[in-house]
Amino acid sequence: MREAPASPMKSSAPNFRTHLFSSPLAIFVLAAILLSSILFIAHSGSTSSSWFSPSLSSTSSSRSWLNDRRFAAAAAPQPPANGGADSRELHGGVQRLLPSPAPPGPPGLFTGKNNLVGTRKNRSVDLKLERLELDLSRARTAIRLASRSNKNASAPADDKYVPQGAIYRNARAFHRSYLEMERLFKVYVYEEGEPPLFHDGPCKSIYSTEGRFIYNMEMETRFRTRDPEEAHVHFLPFSVTYMVKYLYQTRTFDISPIRRTVIDYVGTIARKHRYWNRSLGADHFMLSCHDWGPEASASISHLYHNSIRVLCNANTSEGFNPLKDASLPEINLRTGSIEGFSGGLSASQRPIIAFFAGGLHGPIRPLLLDHWKGRDNDVRVYEYLPRGISYYDMMKDSKFCLCPSGYEVASPRIVEAIYLECVPVIISEGYILPFSDVLDWKSFSVEVPISEIRNLKKILMEITPGQYLKLQRGVKLVQRHFVISTPPKRFDVYHMILHSIWLRRLNIRIHPKD
Repeated sequence: MREAPASPMKSSAPNFRTHLFSSPLAIFVLAAILLSSILFIAHSGSTSSSWFSPSLSSTSSSRSWLNDRRFAAAAAPQPPANGGADSRELHGGVQRLLPSPAPPGPPGLFTGKNNLVGTRKNRSVDLKLERLELDLSRARTAIRLASRSNKNASAPADDKYVPQGAIYRNARAFHRSYLEMERLFKVYVYEEGEPPLFHDGPCKSIYSTEGRFIYNMEMETRFRTRDPEEAHVHFLPFSVTYMVKYLYQTRTFDISPIRRTVIDYVGTIARKHRYWNRSLGADHFMLSCHDWGPEASASISHLYHNSIRVLCNANTSEGFNPLKDASLPEINLRTGSIEGFSGGLSASQRPIIAFFAGGLHGPIRPLLLDHWKGRDNDVRVYEYLPRGISYYDMMKDSKFCLCPSGYEVASPRIVEAIYLECVPVIISEGYILPFSDVLDWKSFSVEVPISEIRNLKKILMEITPGQYLKLQRGVKLVQRHFVISTPPKRFDVYHMILHSIWLRRLNIRIHPKD
């Protein structure tokens, strides 16, 4: 390395240092300065860390984040007065009103080029955001008051349905929340991207919920806005299922092309628009029914940790966080329609106690088949149905339909059972059931732990006829929330998905930056 030229003051430096360090007062001053520097560095490091704490792990409970006693407090939460953990700062001016812990993930995506919130140039934009947040605050209050009231809200003239009964955790709070959603909620769909990877999805397959929602959102007139400043949430309209279909090379198990596509797309959004950077994705959502939906979201840390992920693969052991993520029902539409695939028989006309037929996928089904395949005429468990026997007819003839998880937690059998008025028996671990924010699944289904598979018949036989009739009645009542309608109708599955997103948007506040 080239040596620097000598300084004319260099010869006087030794004498200066000698005098400096020979003074006790000077040594004390230097020690104080050094200690202050260390404390400042430590404090700076703590305040500039990520919004989540690595010591916090995601929930492992399969219970809904809302229960019947806390619905209003959770669906319409307020930050505590003391500014505690419930008002956790996500980034800048974003608060999550309920804590949302998550494990560390891949590097995040952030570009500050368009993050202009708080400047004079954007003061009018800030005022729009403040008005949006004020409306949401009023909605939270209305939901909280409704949860404590003895009166139901009034239904619109075009639909007299009023949620009530045991299938809901808190029917009044749900109804008020739904009406507030209809009154306020606006979704902006980013226009970037071309079909089939974007703005498109499958409508005739086990992943049909993904395609149907994207299609309905594209055709939406009531909840969709063309003005992003009016939006409460922003939709990233990519289809993981079609990415797998068109980008993935079979049997390579290499999903890097899918990851790169998601990174490029969100990067484009972040560069062209200000909204992703404003909240680091907290008011954005993605939706996927493919098993690899969580893997695709993990391409970007802020998408994984901050954004609302609407997933069929709602497994808490794989990072699904019910405080901010929403469970998507898996519906297998073989023909693209449920016509002729609904309704069922009364309990007295169902001679079979329980039924299942399906492949040996995942760790649970082999246990089920090992204990029950071909062993009992009341609990009919098959890997492959004998020729000439109809799968749906067997469901119609059964009191209980067994719904064990396969490779992933979700199963289309749950919705099929609801359509055919067969009480679902959930056999899974870590699965957050769809719409469990508002639906009380215990009122229309049975949950059997994996460890109790061998006692399955005993558990079901202990359910009295009266208890079974209540369960089946609950199945009939809850059908409307899982029906796919064309065009969509109030309280159907499309609107229930929107309501799940609405609840999670209620759980954050976005403030303009100073």
